[in-house]
Amino acid sequence: MRWSTILQQCYFLSVTCLLTALEAVPIDIDKTKVKGAQPVDSAKIEPPDTGLYYDEYLKQVIDVLETDNHFREKLQKADIEEIKSGRLSKELDLVSHHVRTKLDELKRQEVGRLRMLIKAKLDSLHDTGIDYHALLKQFDHLNHMNPDKFESTDLDMLIKAATSDLENYDKTRHEEFKKYEMMKEHERREYLKTLSEEKRKEEESKFEEMKKKHENHPKVNHPGSKDQLKEVWEEADGLDPNDFDPKTFFKLHDVNNDGFLDEQELEALFTKELEKVYDPKNEEDDMVEMEEERLRMREHVMNETLDQQQFFTEEELKEYENLISLQENELKKKAGELQKQKEELQRQHDQLEAQKLEYHQVIQQMEQKKLQQELSPSVPGGESKFKPRM
Repeated sequence: MRWSTILQQCYFLSVTCLLTALEAVPIDIDKTKVKGAQPVDSAKIEPPDTGLYYDEYLKQVIDVLETDNHFREKLQKADIEEIKSGRLSKELDLVSHHVRTKLDELKRQEVGRLRMLIKAKLDSLHDTGIDYHALLKQFDHLNHMNPDKFESTDLDMLIKAATSDLENYDKTRHEEFKKYEMMKEHERREYLKTLSEEKRKEEESKFEEMKKKHENHPKVNHPGSKDQLKEVWEEADGLDPNDFDPKTFFKLHDVNNDGFLDEQELEALFTKELEKVYDPKNEEDDMVEMEEERLRMREHVMNETLDQQQFFTEEELKEYENLISLQENELKKKAGELQKQKEELQRQHDQLEAQKLEYHQVIQQMEQKKLQQELSPSVPGGESKFKPRM
């Protein structure tokens, strides 16, 4: 069982409860008879990218800890609260010396990486006074007071930081999608302003037609409902809907056999429903919106609530457009300043070129004068020293 999965169990336990709560006759299905089913080697399955800036460090620590038999056994028996409370971190004192040495090395590499990031950022700001010790305090996934040793405090901080950050991950994705939607609507409105009245009406009519076309799709089952899961059972798994069994369904879709449906496994269940609404070949279907819907479906199954409100309000759009306007004005101001600087540099360049040309002309005149003097030597008074023979 991978530690990254354990950290996310609190999100996925309700899926197990949902499936076992569905009423059906228990049956035993041979996975080898399922259409398209392929045997999965859980050892080859890579853990998903958490989106955390210390994702690689987190995975490496997990991999090293799982090489210790004692810690792996404790980890498999631990519950969510025991992991999140930090009690599991105390088991670090009992791992082998080789594992501790490897963890120390990983921490030194991570501290070095963070220092390089800080230095690069400060160099871009031309800040030469670097207090690494103070700046490392902003990273809460390790103990910066001891940069050379990985201690139980480091494991505790890593678990708590990852748990907290993963809880906020979906919120960040929603915010990014909201900005995407507002920018898309802003650009559409700005485009309409450039059109004539007739063209604008045509575009508005086309926009409304595309919305209606997008909404005209087969019935979408409620996320996590028995109908939705049975449709996956029948159409994706190729099994008889009359033989639907929640436990067998769970085993079929627990791809890495860790006993939980993680984020990717759960969201994969909604592919069939999303394909009813979104088609990449259709102009009216936005694939970015499809992924947002996938996320919302997964959250609904976990939270048992589905927010049907629009992605953003008119007030939020106006506020976003005002922000864009301020940024555009600031960019125009900077562009104007840069243009003035460019013009001044061009003026100085032209002035230098003119001076350079004048200098070359003076040098050329002096050389011509010197050459004439050498070809026509004269005596005082301007008369030639040589007189013609009489």
